Amino acid sequence: MSDEQALVAIHPEGEGPTAEMQPPETVTNVDTFGGKIQVKWAPEAAVSSLGLMPFFIEFLKTSGRFDAWVEDCPLQYKSPNAPPKRDVLGTILLSVLAGHWRYAHMNAIRGDGVNPELLGMTKVASEDSVRRAMTAMEEQASELWMKKHLKASYEPLLEEAWALDMDTTVKPLYGHQEDAKVGYNPQKPGRPSHAYHSYFIANLRMVLEVEVQAGNQTASSFAQPELWALLDGLPETSRPAFLRGDCNWGTERAMEGSEQRQIAYLFKLKQTANVKKLIDRLFGRNEWVEAGQQWQGLATELRLSGWTKTRRVVVLRRPMRQKEGEAEDAKKTKRKAAKQLSLDLPEATHLGVRYEYAVLVTSMQDEVRAIAQHYRDRGDSENNFDELKNQWAWSGFTTHDRKRCQIMARITALVYNWWTIFMRLGIPEKHAEAVTSRPLALHGIARRTRHGNQTTVEITSMHSKAGLIAAALTKVSGFLKRIKTTAEQLTQAALWRLILSAAFQNFLRGKVLGTTRRLADATG
Repeated sequence: MSDEQALVAIHPEGEGPTAEMQPPETVTNVDTFGGKIQVKWAPEAAVSSLGLMPFFIEFLKTSGRFDAWVEDCPLQYKSPNAPPKRDVLGTILLSVLAGHWRYAHMNAIRGDGVNPELLGMTKVASEDSVRRAMTAMEEQASELWMKKHLKASYEPLLEEAWALDMDTTVKPLYGHQEDAKVGYNPQKPGRPSHAYHSYFIANLRMVLEVEVQAGNQTASSFAQPELWALLDGLPETSRPAFLRGDCNWGTERAMEGSEQRQIAYLFKLKQTANVKKLIDRLFGRNEWVEAGQQWQGLATELRLSGWTKTRRVVVLRRPMRQKEGEAEDAKKTKRKAAKQLSLDLPEATHLGVRYEYAVLVTSMQDEVRAIAQHYRDRGDSENNFDELKNQWAWSGFTTHDRKRCQIMARITALVYNWWTIFMRLGIPEKHAEAVTSRPLALHGIARRTRHGNQTTVEITSMHSKAGLIAAALTKVSGFLKRIKTTAEQLTQAALWRLILSAAFQNFLRGKVLGTTRRLADATG
């Protein structure tokens, strides 16, 4: 055989145009370390890897949240062959819950034979259908739709005293996306990005709103129009007790906006030259008081050159550990080598102790220790970003146009809020992040069988705590059935108040939102 003939034999020509894929054998023998087994393909079996999803679907049906969201969706098609909007939105819901971050990942749930039917869908939409549906939505109409339902998910909670956390995170981009600009990006300097301006109910991990802007618009001045519109749309009794933000928000414009609305604020100040002079001036005083977690604090007043009036500031300091001091020395050496201006504090070291500083500006008159603790609590918003970006979909579902990125960011926030409330019903004492709650309360093998008019879903959870979560989800299902039957006279809004009251019972101390009744009395 010649070399040419051998090459042809090794690499035969491709299949002809009429060739068909042969179906796999019904039974295949497979040799394993446990011995030979028979593998049987059952492509028509109705199974799902999101086996515990029926409990969450019951939550969505009882609360009325999903039906109202689908009904209000502004999606309108001209083609008679287009998929129903319930199929499109149901596909997005299943994909976001499954932890997907790309439209292509939606193909992984197209074989789900259980949950689409339970959601009232006819089938799982393709990734292209979802993309086209998002394109077909008018931008302003989709914004009003998503803001309405985001607000509905948390609105009753605002009747209690609460704090508003504002923060911005960066989403790096790797293609040719609209508004992909180079801006502040500490993790990937020089990488184009989008800026996600976000607002949260402090400590409850509930998203109020998220706005997607160009990557070079991370400053608080770009976020403030949306923030003031959000606050102005709330009744006086539902406004936050105070606003809380990092040094990005410690500006005259942000403080003036809060003061005009008579809302207290707590912001961190950048350590500019005049702020460092204040620290230097206060260092040797004896009025420093204990502020918790090894911090010391001192309250005073300050008026910077760009401010219209004098405001209260709280200066905090904490002894630095030796390694932190060495790292700070290295930074100072690097700054001097780069000939950057810096203000050396002559009294930064006292009796051999070096300090790190933070300066807070506030309109609140609380004692120093309370102010310091309020700001330390703001660190929880970083956990929000970690969860929403790395465990949900804020870092993904990227498209060329910014409009679809904005819609998906709000949809992700809405599904995240729903899942947070659902998990709080089962585990009311703490917030369960998706990295632990999905394997616990969502992932499992479900098999649907039908006999006569009875549909049965058999669930097998492979989690080590399967017994505990089975008991918790059964308890949640019992609660939903109980309030549905005992509160038939209630409106859907009143029913949602009961659900939120049960989910956040530790925060509300057993009180039913909007009333003086106890939860146990209201739900029987």
